[in-house]
Amino acid sequence: MDTVKFGKTGMQVSKLCLGCMTYGARAWREWVLEEEASRPFLREALEKGITFFDTADVYSQGVSEEILGRALKDYARRAEVVIATKVHGAMGPGANAKGLSRKHILEGIDASLKRLGTDYVDLYQIHRFDPATPMEETMEALNDVVRAGKALYIGASSMYAWQFARMIDIARSRGHAEFVSMQNFYNLVYREEEREMMPFCTFENIAVIPWSPMARGYLAGSGIGPQASTVRGRTDPFSVTLGLGSPQDETIRERVNEVARDLGTKPAIVALAWVLSKPYVTAPIVGASKPHHLADAVAATELKLDAQTIAKLEEPYRPKAVAGHG
Repeated sequence: MDTVKFGKTGMQVSKLCLGCMTYGARAWREWVLEEEASRPFLREALEKGITFFDTADVYSQGVSEEILGRALKDYARRAEVVIATKVHGAMGPGANAKGLSRKHILEGIDASLKRLGTDYVDLYQIHRFDPATPMEETMEALNDVVRAGKALYIGASSMYAWQFARMIDIARSRGHAEFVSMQNFYNLVYREEEREMMPFCTFENIAVIPWSPMARGYLAGSGIGPQASTVRGRTDPFSVTLGLGSPQDETIRERVNEVARDLGTKPAIVALAWVLSKPYVTAPIVGASKPHHLADAVAATELKLDAQTIAKLEEPYRPKAVAGHG
């Protein structure tokens, strides 16, 4: 698989990033794969040339990091992979066990490194914006993480563009490490990021690594709610929070299905190929829990959609409420 430059950094990453929320403990989410079932997907990803892996401390309350760390130790050399993890979510019942305070960030990175079994992560991301902590405190703590060699780069996830820009400005004015990436919710049925976040990232040469490029499986045909064909589709309340499944979304999903039929391929491949067609996208984050998932993702990197097909897929979209920041 080809590699691409990670924004303004000198680091190269694979064109796909394997999201590891799927791997962990079923006690956390019913659709999660336990370690024995997870390892073949991690090994296959490496065999297919995927060397970029994204997890978070909150995924299965740390078990995802542990599984990823053990698998990479067994299947890869540390220098040959790019490991990203995140901090923000609640890791315990205490008032300081969440958010972006200096206390939680500095404790969080040490805990993540221990679970991953590594001395450093390549990318340490804030999982969401924390309105309860001053931006200056967060950026100073993240700078200390980088200066200590515990993370090579820092990134952010879903938030408003003004918040992202302000945090970068604070870091820049103080000579601190700046965010080099944005991990945001972006796919054919949710394109609000095109208004401000994507242009800002393009202007600043910031890497964009969208989460849920197939709208949590919705565009792949899994459906949402009691009638969904997958356990995740039936049991994932966040899909409802994101507002997936509106009449507009259904129209777009049918366009994806039509294009897939015309091209003799799968809807999932078309949906991911559309995300990959965008010049501001660096490496979408894909999940894999079934035997065909990784093969489909790789096929999407090889499918080039022409302008007419892209226009057909995009035409039904109309503005919708902001989602994914919570």
